[in-house]
Amino acid sequence: MPTAFVLINAEIGSESEVLNELRKVEGVEEAYSVYGVYDIIAKVKAESMEKLKDVVTWRIRRLNKVRSTLTMIVIEEMQK
Repeated sequence: MPTAFVLINAEIGSESEVLNELRKVEGVEEAYSVYGVYDIIAKVKAESMEKLKDVVTWRIRRLNKVRSTLTMIVIEEMQK
């Protein structure tokens, strides 16, 4: 199952609002508000690469108050 981590920059002061909106997006399994260059990190899973692309492009990047994103697609996963 394709997985990606999406690093999100939100408008100043809107981090909680964006985090709440991410909870409603199908495919977003986890999301965290963080300190640093990015404001939020979201873990996204989808049935196919095409669906993963659609979630990032049409659902996450289009959220109100999202300024920019950086998507990192997982190529190998370590299981404990």
